Amino acid sequence: MTRPTRTAAWAIPAAYAVGAVALGTTLPRLEARLWPHLASGISLDSAIAIFSSIAAGTMTLSAIVFSLTFVMVQFSATAYSPRLVLWLLRDRLIAHSLGVFTGTFLYALAALSWVDRGQSDRVPLVTASLVFAWLIASIAMFVALIQRVALLQVGRMLSFTGDQGRRVIAALSSAPAMASSDRVSDDIDAVMPTQIIEHHGRPLTVQAIDAAALVGVAQAADARIDVAVAVGDRVTESTLLARVRAQDTIAEDHIRERIVLGHDRTFEQDPQYAIRLLVDIAIRALSPAINDPTTAVQALDEIGDLLFRLGRSALATTPFRDNEGIIRVVVPLPTWDDVLLLGFDEICFYGATSLQVMRRMNALVTELKAGLPPVRHAALRYWQDRLDNSIEKNFSDLDQRRDASARDRQGFGVSRRPAA
Repeated sequence: MTRPTRTAAWAIPAAYAVGAVALGTTLPRLEARLWPHLASGISLDSAIAIFSSIAAGTMTLSAIVFSLTFVMVQFSATAYSPRLVLWLLRDRLIAHSLGVFTGTFLYALAALSWVDRGQSDRVPLVTASLVFAWLIASIAMFVALIQRVALLQVGRMLSFTGDQGRRVIAALSSAPAMASSDRVSDDIDAVMPTQIIEHHGRPLTVQAIDAAALVGVAQAADARIDVAVAVGDRVTESTLLARVRAQDTIAEDHIRERIVLGHDRTFEQDPQYAIRLLVDIAIRALSPAINDPTTAVQALDEIGDLLFRLGRSALATTPFRDNEGIIRVVVPLPTWDDVLLLGFDEICFYGATSLQVMRRMNALVTELKAGLPPVRHAALRYWQDRLDNSIEKNFSDLDQRRDASARDRQGFGVSRRPAA
């Protein structure tokens, strides 16, 4: 497991601004000293007009683009999930775009001050060339930003969210400890600890657990560390973080630093977060104010793919061993029942009266049973019974019950009726 990298949203534009100012003040001086006779063929009046237009136009473009972006993102919060919109607002592309726009503005102003410097009747060639390079970079960022805003279309948003979940599942499944067939009890209270680590402070969310680093800490102290929180958990004052069994006391900071806390959930190490966002989109689409079951069916397509990948992965509490095979760290993970409950329960409840949703869920459960190992089938049979009971309860007409019980990957497309 890797520790997620986090950079403050303001740090990236600030870095561009500082770099542009530094470049704009040092490069012309170096150019005047090293290449005093190197000049651009642009006339003084043209250079002044061009640089002034670039500086003024860049700031105007920045205001327009980012105003429209934030309005669209805010509008999309009503159609998707506020948690997903918050993540998009923290996208580094937006921060880099703002940084490039700001850098272009500042560097153009700096270059403008060196036009006809000391009545030299010249426009520095390298300095002028970099103004146009900044302008080209701004245009490229503008195009990239427009493409990113296009992600707010429902189909792309669902695919984007699903891609985040697939990436995390692939990373977790490739970890050596995740492939282990060994399992330990996930009852943390059964462990007799010599040391207890608790959270103190305002409520935060577990964003990542650096299990590899914890193994190193435990091995150095000949200890075992049982982590009591899972990625995605919310911790409050005195929440138990970990129990330690060791001969000597381990410095608490060595353990706390490996359990990364933050204000919000992230996709890092948290495939359930992607499912949570997809479920949010689905149930919002099923609300009476929107009444869009087709979007819910599209969300179920992505949810089904994530469930299939998770069903083939090792789930539940996992032990991490040192190079001698000794269990050093235990990290709680979701069970198969947990992920099915997350992926199915709310959609089944809010879409209970939708023929589309019931047909798609029937097809999804059938496909999961066909493609996953037998160990996963008991939970899937339970959900098949839940769907049958929901259809029996919410569709009084016999023909409607028959239609709702069909299996259809499109909701309303090609139906496959269960065998009699």
